[in-house]
Amino acid sequence: MPDLHPEVFIHESSYVDDPCSIGAGTKIWHFCHIMKNSFIGEHCNIGQNVFVASGVRIGTNVKIQNNVSIYTGVILEDDVFCGPSMVFTNVVNPRSAVIRKDEYKETLAKRGASIGANATIVCGHTIGKYAFIGAGAVITKDVPDYALMVGNPARLSGWMCECGIKLNLAATLQLEAEATCNACNRQYHKQGFVVKEKFQ
Repeated sequence: MPDLHPEVFIHESSYVDDPCSIGAGTKIWHFCHIMKNSFIGEHCNIGQNVFVASGVRIGTNVKIQNNVSIYTGVILEDDVFCGPSMVFTNVVNPRSAVIRKDEYKETLAKRGASIGANATIVCGHTIGKYAFIGAGAVITKDVPDYALMVGNPARLSGWMCECGIKLNLAATLQLEAEATCNACNRQYHKQGFVVKEKFQ
């Protein structure tokens, strides 16, 4: 067990390899394995039976629910949510008899993205900030900021506010539109398939 910050909680059933970095206030629950040379930020919550591979980078205030494996090549920015049993991959064409460790693809989940239970993220793609991946969705391409993605393969179904409420914006190539969140009153501007928050 590495020498960690006193405010880090690690359940006695979990293994944390040395060296790695785990930020203050982070909690790692039952039956987890954190491999060497991984980085986990402050105030994260790592649920039961989570695997974090070598080289993985996890930001601040990330929540990873039970039964999630985060493989080499995955980067999670601040405030990302990974739902129960969702799946990351890091090889496009795996074969048991073929070693492809030098072919790992990078997968990036940007700030505030939420990935629903049992979703699958095919490696080599970027999930935009505050995007929302529905339960069971299969991501096979890059996801725009604030996009709501559902289905297999996942398709654009709408747009989400930073607070997690669906916006009144069409999931079509509409030239220009605006919307205000019914819950928090944030305002958004849509140009084609690009959505941005408006700042007063």
